[in-house]
Amino acid sequence: MKYAILCYHAENVVCAWSKEHDDAVMAKLGAVQERRAKMGQLGPVARLMPTTAATTLRRDNEPAVVLDGPFAETKEQLLGFFVVDCPNLEEALAFTRELAEANPGGAYEVRPIGYFHDWSAAT
Repeated sequence: MKYAILCYHAENVVCAWSKEHDDAVMAKLGAVQERRAKMGQLGPVARLMPTTAATTLRRDNEPAVVLDGPFAETKEQLLGFFVVDCPNLEEALAFTRELAEANPGGAYEVRPIGYFHDWSAAT
């Protein structure tokens, strides 16, 4: 089963990290990722740019509206995600615990993926 592990944290906190602190956190996360990749469980991983770089398309009414910036009323922002292939939720949660240990703070949402197509493999 493929799972998305969505990484949330207060963007103002993460964006305030020094380059050295950010590099150290990314190195710890890299060690977890490398170990899970060798186990054949890790798919695409992405770190998103800050929400100030976002554009939102809202489809509540006709016509659709495009807004500059994010449109989420949350205290924590989606900062990135992992796509993992684990036999069950317990294994996906074990992976998530490793990520949380490497990068404390924020929250991780684990959600089963209902549809997945790797377009990069099709080219």
